[in-house]
Amino acid sequence: RGVAAAAHSSTALSPTARHNRARRYPTFGVSRKAGASKAPAFPRASASASGDVPDEYIALANELVEVAGNITSKYFRTPLEVDDKNDDSPVTIADRGAEAAMRALVKSTFPDHAIFGEEEGIELGAGGGQEWMWVFDPIDGTKSFITGKPLFGTLVALLKHGAPVLGVLDQPILKERWVGVSGRASTFNGAPVAVRPCAAVGDAYMYSTTPLMFEGDNLAPYQRIADAVKVPMYGCDCYAYGLLASGFCDLVVEADLKPYDYMALVPIVKGAGGAFTD
Repeated sequence: RGVAAAAHSSTALSPTARHNRARRYPTFGVSRKAGASKAPAFPRASASASGDVPDEYIALANELVEVAGNITSKYFRTPLEVDDKNDDSPVTIADRGAEAAMRALVKSTFPDHAIFGEEEGIELGAGGGQEWMWVFDPIDGTKSFITGKPLFGTLVALLKHGAPVLGVLDQPILKERWVGVSGRASTFNGAPVAVRPCAAVGDAYMYSTTPLMFEGDNLAPYQRIADAVKVPMYGCDCYAYGLLASGFCDLVVEADLKPYDYMALVPIVKGAGGAFTD
């Protein structure tokens, strides 16, 4: 099975890999097929919310990534001024413009919904509404974006009572989109996807954004996984989770993720038969 981990950390693994969790690997998500602001207190990413996701919410999620993609694509591979945020992560006019457009669309369509975005933090809905909360990262992988690598993505999640029930990962340059909805099969450009079997950790192809993200208590557990897998690979940001959901890799392991980095990916990985854990 595929696994994804966030920590947080994220990883995709087989049942054998999950058994090895007792060795204190970093947080990870696993497929279930054999073989900016201070974040609110979200429940575990693996939690599920009861009830169907209304079709109009799914339509809005797709519209949000379209709006963001129209803006970010315009700036891709163009000269950009890059600012450093307080955590030393980069941000551009493309990040800020895309998030502003996404926020405006949510507020005009469902004003009682809350919003949590990477660049501008948390904003409750009209009347303090927060049963439904949109969580988005306009450019996940800003370093890839500013260096011309088309493996960044726009992430949109919808939370119900704090649990992710809808997620979209959109790569606007390659025109690739993964959608996950609680209780439904995940899709890639409209077609169902599934994680692939992986019988043992030693057979796994693993992605992490960079080995440099693992520090302190995360370093030794990560190194044990990296040493155990067949091939450790780097540099895909959120795109790696799409590859996991589509059955092209077996494990994604990451650290120091914020809610807007992974909430959208939970329904996608789980809806493809994978697992996601910290």
